[in-house]
Amino acid sequence: MKTATVTRVVLWAGLAGWGLAAVLPAAQGDEKPASTATTIKAMREKAITFLKNTQAADGSWTNATQPGITGLVLCGLLDAGAKPSDPVVARGLKHLEGYRQKDGGIYHEKSGHKNYETCIAIMAFAKANTEGQYDELIKKADAYVRELQWDEGEKIDNKDVKYGGAGYGRTGDRPDLSNTAFLIDALKAAGAKDNDPSIQKALVFVSRSQNLETEHNTTPLVAKVNDGGFYYTPALGGQSQAGMTENGGLRSYASMTYAGLKSMLYAGLTEKDPRVKAAYDWARKHYTMSENPGMGQAGLYYYYHTLGKALSVMKVDQITDAQGTKHDWRKDLVAELKQKQGENGSWVNPADRWMEGDPNLVTSYVLVTLKYCEAKPAK
Repeated sequence: MKTATVTRVVLWAGLAGWGLAAVLPAAQGDEKPASTATTIKAMREKAITFLKNTQAADGSWTNATQPGITGLVLCGLLDAGAKPSDPVVARGLKHLEGYRQKDGGIYHEKSGHKNYETCIAIMAFAKANTEGQYDELIKKADAYVRELQWDEGEKIDNKDVKYGGAGYGRTGDRPDLSNTAFLIDALKAAGAKDNDPSIQKALVFVSRSQNLETEHNTTPLVAKVNDGGFYYTPALGGQSQAGMTENGGLRSYASMTYAGLKSMLYAGLTEKDPRVKAAYDWARKHYTMSENPGMGQAGLYYYYHTLGKALSVMKVDQITDAQGTKHDWRKDLVAELKQKQGENGSWVNPADRWMEGDPNLVTSYVLVTLKYCEAKPAK
């Protein structure tokens, strides 16, 4: 046994220099630090090939009038290691840049999703801004999404449940947590700090989207659930995509809970804050990779994206579920995504809600998610 072990170690060390160590089986109980990284690399390569083959001649993906999808694809490709100079990425960036509007936003002129599209574009251009070539574009787009935020500009004060939130950016709009989370992501990508006034205003809305009674949330429905999870919006009487509880409360669900958790962390809150602790406890108790808790298969890949980002930002390596079992969430998530990847390299959700029947969109979500599954927490 001793001779065999020495031989295996020497062989492993020699092959590692050639990048071939992963092809040898490790002895039982040995550490396998490269296994997750190797799996991620293989998934990325197949996904990148798929997306390169589905790009339209004009540089867009799926629909030339929906720049948000093209922006997400670009985020995914850049997070996967593609360079802005890559011909596919460069065509996509040029196409996306064509949606610059006079008001600074980056959206289709007839869009009903101006906030989403501009926020996603900000993130894509920030990732591609290697030489400051998009500084002006990002600055103007940043100013635009700040104007969309519900605050004093809409003649409401911080006692209004809409205060601090972001909506779609259309007539008759109201804010919701998903749009607000994308707003915070975009502001951070553009260089905003935790104490940025717009991020702190957004924190007011985020706190009111949580089922947790605190001095930060005294909305009428919160006491009916009070489980620490998050729902879609407290505005206009409140709405949860997961529906109502039996007593008339707004049901918490996982994708919004992770979106809320990540947003609070970006606003400078720590694990010591009761809001963060309650959100993390809810997430821990409902830990699974098989579904989007509270929503089943609906929004599954959006869920994976928010879960990965929140736990990475929180610098959590292991999460303990309701039964007390510890999980390496990165390995769990990578294993689930590997099993779901199609032969052509894409991912798609058979439960086609929120456009998750589009393989370009879903594959982009996964490529962004895989960034957070790397060994070191992604920023």
